[in-house]
Amino acid sequence: MSLRSLTALLEKYESPHTCYDETFAERYEPRPHYANLMDRLLELSATDLNSHQHAADVAFLNQGITFTVYGDGEGTERTFPFDLLPRIITGQEWDHIESGLKQRLRALNHFLHDIYHEGKVFRDKVIPYGMVASSKHYRREMRDVDVPHNIYVAICGTDLIRMPGGNFAVLEDNLRVPSGVSYMLANRQVAKNVFPRLFHNYGVRPVDRYGQALLSTLQSFAPHTDNPTVVLLTPGVYNSAYYEHTFLARQMGIQLVEGRDLIVHDGYVYMRTTSGLKKVDVIYRRLDDDFLDALTFRADTQLGVNGLFNAYRQGNVALANAIGTGVADDKAIYAYVPSLIKYYLGEEPILDTVETFLLEDDKQRQHVIQNIDKLVVKAVGESGGYGLLIGPASTQKEREEFIQAIEANPRSYIAQPTISLSSAPCFVDNQIESRHIDLRPFILYGGDDINIVPGGLTRVALRRGSLVVNSSQGGGSKDTWVLYD
Repeated sequence: MSLRSLTALLEKYESPHTCYDETFAERYEPRPHYANLMDRLLELSATDLNSHQHAADVAFLNQGITFTVYGDGEGTERTFPFDLLPRIITGQEWDHIESGLKQRLRALNHFLHDIYHEGKVFRDKVIPYGMVASSKHYRREMRDVDVPHNIYVAICGTDLIRMPGGNFAVLEDNLRVPSGVSYMLANRQVAKNVFPRLFHNYGVRPVDRYGQALLSTLQSFAPHTDNPTVVLLTPGVYNSAYYEHTFLARQMGIQLVEGRDLIVHDGYVYMRTTSGLKKVDVIYRRLDDDFLDALTFRADTQLGVNGLFNAYRQGNVALANAIGTGVADDKAIYAYVPSLIKYYLGEEPILDTVETFLLEDDKQRQHVIQNIDKLVVKAVGESGGYGLLIGPASTQKEREEFIQAIEANPRSYIAQPTISLSSAPCFVDNQIESRHIDLRPFILYGGDDINIVPGGLTRVALRRGSLVVNSSQGGGSKDTWVLYD
C-alpha cells in the first residue's frame, strides 16, 4: 500500500537513518501491522486530527490526569501530554518481550534474596561485594530478613528500547516504586474513544485487568489471614505521582493512606478509621526506603510510620516492594544482569542489554572521559531523566562538570553509547512527524505467578530530535496496542 496521498500530513515526517522506524519500512510504505492505521489516516484531515486531539486533551483534563514538574517557574502541575497515534506491537514481538521480562525479574529476585542472605554470588565472584555494598540503595538492615515467597520485587516497570537493528533491549530496571501505569490505563481509554472502530477492528489485547491483577498480587503477600487489608501508602498530595496513587487505590477498592494515618502497636500496623483502629496486612508503598520509618532510616522524615520496619521484620505486615530492592536497579548493577541470569537460571538472556562502562575501572573511566561527547552518562541512583548527560547534545561546560563529578566519585556514574531510540509518528502542530519513543511494560510477581498486561506505557520525546522521553523533561506518551496475531 502506498501513502502518497498522505504527503500533506507527512510533509515534515523524517525518521533519522540511525534509528528503527516503528511504522515505515520504506518511505510512505508502512509495515504490515501499521497498514490499517495508515488507511484510517487517509480518511482524516489535519482539522479532524486536531479535533480528536482536543477531545483527548479535554478528557485528560476532566479526569485530572496530571503529573508534577519540579523546579519549573511556569508552575508544576501539568496535564499529561498524550499523542493520538498508537504504537503497535505484533503478538510475536510481544511474546518475545514477555518471556525476556519474566526471565529477568526471576533472576533479579534470586539476586536480592542471595545478597541479603547467603551471598553465594559474592563467593562465586559473579559480582564484587563492594559493587553491591556501595550502592546507595543497599540496606544492611535487610540482612537475614525473610520476605513472603522470597519475592522482593512484586511490581516492576522495565524500560525497553528498540535498537537500530530492530531488537528490543532493556535500558533500565525500575524496581523501587515504578510509576506510570495509570497513564497506560488512561491512554487506552482515551484511544478507544478517539478511534473506536479502528480499535475494535485491530484485535488489540486488553489492559484493563491491571487493577485487579495488582490487588491479587498484593493480597498474595498477606501474612496469616484469608481476608487481608491492603492499603496504598502515599507521600501525599505534593508528590509528582499523586494522581496515580489515587487512581490505583480506586481501581483496587483499597484505602489511600499517608504515614499519619497508620500506627504501629505491639509489632502490628493499624490504620486509623472513624470506627477505631483496623489492622493492616499489606502496604503498597509509594515512597522510598529512606522515608518509611524515622526510627530506622532517615530520622528527619515525617512521611512514614515509626516502628514500621520492626513490624515488617517480624513478618506482621508485608510491603510491596520489599525494602532494599533498589540495589538491583542501580545502573551499575545493570551491567551484571546478563551474568546474573546465567548464574541463577542457567539460561542465556532473552532480551539484549546496552553496553555499559563502569567508571571505577581506570581504563573504562579514561575511555569515557576521552569520548564523553559521544556517550550518555548517567548517575547510578537517579531516575526521571535527572543526573543525565547526553554527550552529543551537551555543551562544553556541561561535559566539563560531568568529568569533574566522575573523577570525584566514579562509582556514582556509568556511561553507555548514545543509542538512537526507535521512532514513531506523532501528531504535532498539524503535521505527522517522527519522534523517538521507548516502552515501559508493567510486571506483577506474586507467588509463582508473573503477570504482565500486554502493552505498557510508550513514552515519547515530544521535542524534535530529543532522546529524553521522561514527562518531567518534556516527554509525553501514547497508547500501546499489542495485537492478538
